[in-house]
Amino acid sequence: MSKSRISVIVWNEFQHERQNPAVAAIYPDGLHAAIASALKEVPAASQGALPLEISTATQDQPEHGLTEARLADCDVLIWWGHKAHAQVSDEIVARVQKRVLEGMGLIVLHSGHFSKIFRRLMGTNCSLKWREADEKERLWVVEPSHPIAAGLGEYFELPYEEMYGERFDIPQPDELVFLSWFEGGEVFRSGCCWQRGHGRVFYFRPGHEAYPTYYDRNVQQVLANAVQWAAPRVQIVDICPNAPALEPIAKKEVTFSKVGFVQGKGDI
Repeated sequence: MSKSRISVIVWNEFQHERQNPAVAAIYPDGLHAAIASALKEVPAASQGALPLEISTATQDQPEHGLTEARLADCDVLIWWGHKAHAQVSDEIVARVQKRVLEGMGLIVLHSGHFSKIFRRLMGTNCSLKWREADEKERLWVVEPSHPIAAGLGEYFELPYEEMYGERFDIPQPDELVFLSWFEGGEVFRSGCCWQRGHGRVFYFRPGHEAYPTYYDRNVQQVLANAVQWAAPRVQIVDICPNAPALEPIAKKEVTFSKVGFVQGKGDI
């Protein structure tokens, strides 16, 4: 599949920023705007990176901003949700799942681990331990050769973050890129990759709304790299055809009809 650009939609439920003055002070235009701005400013460190065409969508828009037409043109969807998972339409979840299986990339951030779309694609509860205590988080790059880790050092640190701790109830990742350690002692699989159908899924842990995490250059680098990694290699619409034979099929003395009765010579 050859494209000259990657179409990205940054999706955000956009509720904390409107309801909590402290969050609004950090992200006055919404987390989605901060992430979109970072993607425009920070280039991917991976080789052969394509330019991005970036737009945003929020939960309060018609069809959550994810119409059939918009998703049809979307290469990578970035998802941030937290307090309003239950308010996301099942119809839209099914629509996004279909596009991932066809080849669209999905990047799920922080508390999106409990989103309907992530849990549906994982097939597990996606539960974990958590704590809000202004802790330092150290993210270790455990797969430095992975494209999502391009341009990063051996580790990077966030001075303030919400703790997520194991056990994280997810299927075994196809690839684990980051492992977090927290000041309180817990560890967590923070950068996980999967293939679902023809699409790629990346879960990235940092991003609590009460901290300026998405202004951190290392976090921005991860997101820029992840978009390039998650971009489609193919786009294959799911069909289940009755296929004609490519070669002649020899006549058999004994055949089985569609209803299960044996026809032909002799007994079997």
